[in-house]
Amino acid sequence: MKINILTLFPEFFNSFKDHSIVRRAVEREQVEINIVNIRDFAEGKHKQCDDIPFGGGAGMVMKPEPLLKALNENKGKVIYTSPQGVKLSQKLACELAQEQEITIIAGHYEGIDERVIDSKVDLEISLGDFVLTGGELPAMVISDSIIRLIPGVIKKESYENDSFYNGLLDYPHYTRPAEFEGLKVPDVLMSGHHKNIHEWRLKQSIKRTLERRPELLKDREFSKLEKKILKEIKEEQN
Repeated sequence: MKINILTLFPEFFNSFKDHSIVRRAVEREQVEINIVNIRDFAEGKHKQCDDIPFGGGAGMVMKPEPLLKALNENKGKVIYTSPQGVKLSQKLACELAQEQEITIIAGHYEGIDERVIDSKVDLEISLGDFVLTGGELPAMVISDSIIRLIPGVIKKESYENDSFYNGLLDYPHYTRPAEFEGLKVPDVLMSGHHKNIHEWRLKQSIKRTLERRPELLKDREFSKLEKKILKEIKEEQN
């Protein structure tokens, strides 16, 4: 997979590419991350990429010319990081991980010229109902959520247990020591009984989801085992 990121601040991405899972994925050629400096496509001595908005108002707007030139040299689904976009979700990340190539525009200032959005952008994505200084951080978050889902980057069972992947929040995790400051790891996790461990983890996932994000269960089609566990949880709560 290839991820192109169009930005005014390419140095933001040095650490992102050079550490942890992302670095290993790049080294194994499982993903190519192409950081594109939008200023390279701007004209004039100062390589200006922004201008005042028509109609007045505060702030500056990213000009269409350098963005369109940069987009013409990069392929794939075009994504714009915008607080007005659809919220990033695990489901959306899974869908984007199926693409061969995507291009992310990391916006800045008051945003980008609307004509670029109208003519080139396939999808606007938001991280939530808040505004950041620029689109560099969202571009990294979007990329990271996709890269870890590319086959071979991490073990499939690792991301299949993640929160939201199967519509539930993740279950609690424990490691050594088995007892720390009087706090013990649940006995079932050290029992070696795989069926009991699986059912305990599923119960904890459903319980956490019910307590913290009940809306995730609203339209869920529960399996026979999940219905049994849900009934147990509700009986324990009553």
